[in-house]
Amino acid sequence: MKARTMGRHLRESLKSLGRNSWMTFASVSAVTVTLLLVGVFIVIMMNLNQLADNLENDVEIKVITEPAADADAVKTLEQQVRKTPGVSEVVHATKDEELEKMISSFGDELNLYKQSNPLGDALYVKATDPHKTAEVARKIDTYDNTYQVVYGEGKIEKLFNVLNMSRNIGMVLILALLFTAMFLISNTIRLTIVARGREIEIMKLVGATNSFVRIPFVLEGVWLGVLGSIIPMVIISVSYYELYSQWQPRLQNELFQLLNATPFIIQVNALLLFMGVFIGVWGSFMSVRKFLRV
Repeated sequence: MKARTMGRHLRESLKSLGRNSWMTFASVSAVTVTLLLVGVFIVIMMNLNQLADNLENDVEIKVITEPAADADAVKTLEQQVRKTPGVSEVVHATKDEELEKMISSFGDELNLYKQSNPLGDALYVKATDPHKTAEVARKIDTYDNTYQVVYGEGKIEKLFNVLNMSRNIGMVLILALLFTAMFLISNTIRLTIVARGREIEIMKLVGATNSFVRIPFVLEGVWLGVLGSIIPMVIISVSYYELYSQWQPRLQNELFQLLNATPFIIQVNALLLFMGVFIGVWGSFMSVRKFLRV
């Protein structure tokens, strides 16, 4: 396509926005509202996914060694655990460290056990795949000198099921919202094009090709998508940066951490802009197609 022809199409698409100002306003409003809803929901779901990942990664196995096991036996057990398939991290806590933890949790009355510590050493183990924690724990439990293997049996399975269900529900809701947005926006753009059906028919009757007729409308869809994306991007960016600056310092030592504002907001804005342009182009392309059969 010649540059002059493309320039003509660009000018026509921009003029059309001004000539059909009310329909342009309706289309941009539809894009704005739906993309704002989609953007807010994406931000919420991505941060909930971050929480889910943190919960999964926080799951660990506590291996309590036999209190009577000597240092060599404990070292041998630790080496076995480190070589176990699926183990990513092992932290060794001595029985004295374990007693100090109990004293800090339950009170100084346990100090009397310092003279004769009845506890065994402990190994804190994390699995490479949190979903295989139970499998790794059962394997470790077969080793010699393991007194008890604790990993929240029964509870972590329920936790993982809930987290997977929440992820699936969130994905379904996002897809449903996207399809709803595409339906609403494409119908709004369709009304814009229906109102100009006569103009399209005249262009076809005087010999205009399908591409010559279609391109200005597709470009118009691009402008509608871009214009409709601006407000959601601004609102979500300002709101998230403000939320991040206010709350993240308070959540430094908490399990729940907000996603870093940068590059997260840049990625969300790029996604919203892409969705706006895609929906605008798709709506225009599909709507103008019926008028090209003259």
